[in-house]
Amino acid sequence: MHEETSLTVGRVNRVLTERVRPAIHSSRVPLEIAAHRLPGEPIAPAEGLALEFEPFTAGSMWGPAWSTTWFRVRGSVPAEWSGRRIEALIDLGFDINMPGFQCEALAYRPDGTPLKSINPRNQWVAVEAEPGGAVEFYLEGAANPVLLDYHPFLPTQEGDIRTSSPEPLYRVRHMDLAVFEEAVFELALDLEVLIELQAELPETSPRRMRILQALDDALDVLDLQHIVETAPDARARLADVLASPADASAHRIAAIGHAHIDSAWLWPVRETIRKVARTTSSMTTLIDEQPDFLYGMSSAQQYAWIKEHRPEVFARVKDAVAAGRFLPLGGMWVESDTVMPTGESLVRQFSHGQRFFEREFGIRSKGVWLPDSFGYSPALPQLMRRAGFEWFFTQKISWNQRNVFPHHSFLWEGIDGSRMFTHFPPMDTYNSQLSGSEVAKASRQFKENRKATMSIAPVGWGDGGGGTTREMTGKAARMASLEGAAQVEWKHPDDFFDDARAELTDPAVWVGELYLELHRGTLTSQHATKALHRWAEQALIEAELWAATATVQRGVEYPHDELDRLWQTVLLHEFHDILPGTSIAWVHREAVEVLSGVLSDAEKLSSTARQALAGEGDRELVFTPTSVGGGRALGAAPVVLSTASASLTESPDGFMLSNDLVTVIVSAEGLITSAVDKATGREAIPAGKPANLFQLHQDFPNMWDAWDIDRYYKNRVDDLTAVSSISASVVDGAAVVVVERAFSESRLTQTITLRPDSRTVLLQNDIDWYETEKLLKLAFPLDVFARETLAETQFGFQRRVTHVNTSWEAAKFETSMHRFVLAQEDDGFGVALVNDSIYGYDTSREVDGDDVTTTVRLSLLRAPRFPDPDTDHGRHEIEVGLVIGADAEIATAEGIRLNAPAHVVRGANEVEPLVSATGSGIVVSSVKLADDRSGDVIVRVYESLGRRTTGTLTVGFEHTGIREVSLIEDELDSPRTGGELTLKPFEVRTLRIARA
Repeated sequence: MHEETSLTVGRVNRVLTERVRPAIHSSRVPLEIAAHRLPGEPIAPAEGLALEFEPFTAGSMWGPAWSTTWFRVRGSVPAEWSGRRIEALIDLGFDINMPGFQCEALAYRPDGTPLKSINPRNQWVAVEAEPGGAVEFYLEGAANPVLLDYHPFLPTQEGDIRTSSPEPLYRVRHMDLAVFEEAVFELALDLEVLIELQAELPETSPRRMRILQALDDALDVLDLQHIVETAPDARARLADVLASPADASAHRIAAIGHAHIDSAWLWPVRETIRKVARTTSSMTTLIDEQPDFLYGMSSAQQYAWIKEHRPEVFARVKDAVAAGRFLPLGGMWVESDTVMPTGESLVRQFSHGQRFFEREFGIRSKGVWLPDSFGYSPALPQLMRRAGFEWFFTQKISWNQRNVFPHHSFLWEGIDGSRMFTHFPPMDTYNSQLSGSEVAKASRQFKENRKATMSIAPVGWGDGGGGTTREMTGKAARMASLEGAAQVEWKHPDDFFDDARAELTDPAVWVGELYLELHRGTLTSQHATKALHRWAEQALIEAELWAATATVQRGVEYPHDELDRLWQTVLLHEFHDILPGTSIAWVHREAVEVLSGVLSDAEKLSSTARQALAGEGDRELVFTPTSVGGGRALGAAPVVLSTASASLTESPDGFMLSNDLVTVIVSAEGLITSAVDKATGREAIPAGKPANLFQLHQDFPNMWDAWDIDRYYKNRVDDLTAVSSISASVVDGAAVVVVERAFSESRLTQTITLRPDSRTVLLQNDIDWYETEKLLKLAFPLDVFARETLAETQFGFQRRVTHVNTSWEAAKFETSMHRFVLAQEDDGFGVALVNDSIYGYDTSREVDGDDVTTTVRLSLLRAPRFPDPDTDHGRHEIEVGLVIGADAEIATAEGIRLNAPAHVVRGANEVEPLVSATGSGIVVSSVKLADDRSGDVIVRVYESLGRRTTGTLTVGFEHTGIREVSLIEDELDSPRTGGELTLKPFEVRTLRIARA
């Protein structure tokens, strides 16, 4: 037989595109349109429906960037359409290739009832009027500009309403009434499923040949001039091949409706609120129409938004949740970044998320749903387990540039040894359309095929693209059991994970961080957002501590509501496109404003509580907010004046700064050429390789500008050694050197300080940054043979080797830290770098003859141009500390001290701490009152050094007992009780103390 496959495929594709799909809606009549463009921000639906409207003609332009236009649409159903399904077809000027990245609308009835979203892949609204009856509905049209265009990553000013163009962006093509031809719609899906299926089958397989023949037979009976009339006959010719059941060994796909909606990204938060309302309206409508369909949505914040701003939509969601069809997923406040937030922030993501779901729906999420964050901290498995979660889901690691992750269903082991059952969808997407290629890819790529049979597919258009469509549910129905394809079933992720664990009894184990080999620049972009977030986190932890102390000791009312509000604001800004710095200028402008407000409000709470504790008086009292370092930890004691002073010696070559612990040489160029630990005599800086060296790199990644740092950035570097001025003095007992530098378009002032009794050289950097596509690093060559670095993460640290033996290690050329990174030799001598607001660093090891050195470079600032063309432009304050002669305990303490300095308050009363903890490596992370408002005190402690330890928690108030609870303060089945602490390496424990 002659080869005819290509002819059949070409025939089907042309007929489907040019004849069948256009015939899904047959007779059409135009609707009458009127419009009202709002002059400013969006308004409530009730106000929109009451506007005065002016005539508007199809073909006209509308919608300057970020504007809202309300459309009133009227018409009548022709009498001859009796007994037919009628739909309104609305094209606002869509590009169907960009669902979620352009204009959208929400349709309302005249009484304000939301109907569904209108978007590029979902341009219809069902009409309920009888023949001859009037049709009226309203559209709230949002003219969001397309920023990620066909040539992506081009700089644009459209990302902020303050700089965007006033010209209209979109042209309404039509608003029509039309007859929906169900048989033609079903034929289109039959043809689409089969043509996509055959493409994935072996070239000469009998199944493929029979599908191709059936397609030819169907098109032979389809009259292209009478599609509607002959569609049933064509479908009949396809019935047998569609009815052939799946193989017994076919892969099984647990589909869940999905619409990944970034809580801010290429649009501001206010637009996300509307995207969520639009999408959930459509999904509750689809739930009503499709009896088997299940839809899942994460992020308690997004539910809270529709409850506040669109209560009529929230009511529909709540009903669908109660029916088990609309599934709250993830148990977090937002789909957070997990690399940069503190451990306390991640705990609050879980506690605020689960509290909301339980309060509003009476349920808890069993798993953590994070398909799109940019890598995952190795502290996460323990935190998930101790918060009561049973499974973890993500997809993002499939984006790796270099290494293919070896598992899809596996156990993920964290820094403390905790393990969490984890699944990555082998489909490699969280926006599946259930295409033939996606379904085949899931079957083909699934790494556990020898022992397991199932994977997850999140199905739907994301980011305002409208979620799951009726086309996708139609495909799922055809692939429930279809020969040659995986079996598709709508399934709750909880049920999927139960089944997956049951069949995969001995899963593989992945140990350590889930490092994303991409988007490394997210550790640095938008420093102002990151810095304010770091400071706001700490300010809230301190506000809880002092407010709890004031409540217990002075009877002051604890500000539960205000703390919840502030925490939820911080948690929102941990979303994985806000904190990583990958959103438009509008988002980050607002983030800086909002987080500054959080910082101010939290500091006011602390100040009020501290003053209530100190009382009226003139004594200077030091309030110490941490359990490490000097002073009265977690309490307040009188200021102790010191007469100690560091020395400063000037020479033509520079300056020598010295105290009882270290001696440091600063050259005339402001570089650190020597740093000696006096106790051991060890030199920390290798000869001829000065530290504290600013380096400027060209930074122009292949794509994903704000997200990516590509490894070739290292090939071009300028060492910034030129000095505008340098001076030195002794200030309040500290030796101080001030260096000013000008470079390229920018300037910086660095203040180098050595205080008495400190082994840390503080480097306070005030940088006026106006670079373009540059990366600023601060380099520290160290006379340390470090086989690995220790970088702080949540409630501990992670070890990373300094060699690049394998492609996995080579890919980690930019990595993350929290407050410190430590390079240490086997004999215990090390050097740490601590910081107050940065997260990225790189490490290299060099051999020069017999000398081995380790260089650690901190990433300070970037200047990508997309999506914010002025990223990081402006003034930044970044504080770094060089800790000479450090180990993990010293590095931990110095990092905490830098980020949580003591406060001096004038008053009368010393303050005893509510609690104190003893034991090597034990750190008190937080002290607060219980979320249930019982008045009980919650204390969280963790082991910080990666080794077993014992200690004691001493309580400074009358109580009736201490018992362990979960991270989110749930009771445990068999809680440990009492104040004796026995902690395993990096173990986190949450203790509840019942006040007497």
